[in-house]
Amino acid sequence: MRRLKALIYAWISARYMHGCSNYNSLQSRRGCRSKAQSRATFAKNGVPHARGLVFFWPWRAYQFAKQHGFPVVVKPNVSGYSRGSYFPIDRHGELCKAIFWAKAWWPVTVIEQYLKGANYRVLATDHGLVSVIRRYPPFVTGNGKDSIATLIDDENKMRAKMELHPTIFPIAKSASVIKHLKKQALTLDSVPAQGKQVELFHRVALAPGGVVETIDQNTIAEDNKTLFMAVVKMFGANVLGIDVIFEQGIETSHKRQKCIFIEVNSRPYLNMHYYPRYGEVEDFSASLAELDELDISDKDIF
Repeated sequence: MRRLKALIYAWISARYMHGCSNYNSLQSRRGCRSKAQSRATFAKNGVPHARGLVFFWPWRAYQFAKQHGFPVVVKPNVSGYSRGSYFPIDRHGELCKAIFWAKAWWPVTVIEQYLKGANYRVLATDHGLVSVIRRYPPFVTGNGKDSIATLIDDENKMRAKMELHPTIFPIAKSASVIKHLKKQALTLDSVPAQGKQVELFHRVALAPGGVVETIDQNTIAEDNKTLFMAVVKMFGANVLGIDVIFEQGIETSHKRQKCIFIEVNSRPYLNMHYYPRYGEVEDFSASLAELDELDISDKDIF
């Protein structure tokens, strides 16, 4: 049976988890497979997090939004790479569409309160931070003379020059981008003013063209560092990818601002840490070498 489980897990890893680390035990991974599990552990340990609800029937999500208000996020209870996640959702019409597409990934779905702020992925062990990046939705910055279409072309050329592909995707002039621009009373032919940042998609994810920025760990508030390491211990993990939003930024203590811990990833995607669009490429090989030395007998089964 173990051999069968190992074969199935190897197929899952090859098909869906390319570039993801594998440093945690089966017990630890079982404790953070779903968004609901993460939220329950956060609540038990007093970690700031969003109110949320796991649901099957859509009317329960409608009731949640009616009670707690917008914005909210809808996502599959089991997922990765932000697959099937939709945020921020500000209206009931958007909510209905998000539920439909989220359930295309997984029948059991999560709705949570959403905080508009700076979105981070923190790669941490129980005794230190490995790498911290800020994640952005796809965007371009105006120069007062070029259209958004031209700015997208220029941005894609820069990404190619920086050799960010295929981890960081080019921005497509897709129907989704056109629709998102329309919400801002813009088109691909619009010419943004000098320095004006134009968001091209609502979601912070790599697939639609999102990018990452390396964060200098010396700028991170000590209270936040301590909390990140404590979260790893809460889940009994060796290393976690912690998704968190800070209203003001990671440089300010979580005690002095609104922040929500979204979820933890027991097999965090490492590739995106190597390909920042902004900031310096980090060398955290020493931390990975330390993790490579761990003897994890059941890391090859699901």
